[in-house]
Amino acid sequence: MIIGDNRDKVIENIKQAANNRNFTAKVEIGDPQMSLEERLQLVDEFWKKQNGLRSKFNNDMGRIMLNAFAHTLSASTEIKGIENLKDLPRGGAIVTANHFNQTDALTIKRLAQKCHHKLSIVIEDTNLMLPGFFRYLMNYIGTIPLVNSPSYIGSKFPKHLHDALEDNNWVLIFPEQEMWWNYRKPRKPQRGAYYFAAKQNVPIISTFVEIQATDKLEKGSDEFYQTKYIVHVLPTIYPDNTLNANQNSKKMMEQDYKQKVAAYEKAYGKKLDYDFTNWDIAGWRGK
Repeated sequence: MIIGDNRDKVIENIKQAANNRNFTAKVEIGDPQMSLEERLQLVDEFWKKQNGLRSKFNNDMGRIMLNAFAHTLSASTEIKGIENLKDLPRGGAIVTANHFNQTDALTIKRLAQKCHHKLSIVIEDTNLMLPGFFRYLMNYIGTIPLVNSPSYIGSKFPKHLHDALEDNNWVLIFPEQEMWWNYRKPRKPQRGAYYFAAKQNVPIISTFVEIQATDKLEKGSDEFYQTKYIVHVLPTIYPDNTLNANQNSKKMMEQDYKQKVAAYEKAYGKKLDYDFTNWDIAGWRGK
């Protein structure tokens, strides 16, 4: 998680990872450090308390706050290409997007609101332990925590994902996995989101979020301009019933990446090149 002065270090980490083509590198500073056993216990306790009265109340409050934040913090967010969803079948779907900010899910929440859909968000397990208010949100806004454990991914996670999709939710999964702060470029996705879409037989709502720098400096910082977002809704990707889940996941992943690259190149008017430049970090004035 990026806080204040850590951003220079995070940007340096992004630079090194991009130039090394290590697109799933963890670049943030200060994430909670937990063993696999601790993370499995944390998520097990998360699910156990979901049906309690206190958690139900907090979940209601969390969703109210998420809706409010989507209207206020993402008020300047534009949505383009929503016509690509006009033939979307009723029911659940998996949404993919680039991952560039602690609150970037609000841009997709805004899209879901426009389409009158509830949104669930797949999060990394340690996000349940983020400091302060972020911890409350991660626990009570309809999240589905993911533990990088074969037993959890093979049994418990698909069940919770299925439940959300059966409830006609859209489920946001960041296939880039790690957050790279204000990084403009689409990174090569990992296969999980597409495998689960194929197994659950639901479409992929493909999006790419463009980050635009404004001419206003951040409050308290002369190194960064404020930013705003444009959600580009791309053609929906459907599983091919003639293929198995593995084949489907590879085909869907390749199509989604191709679409995101095309959206990036059209939005910014430049070819995708992963050699790092200061421009890659939206709003950064560089040094």
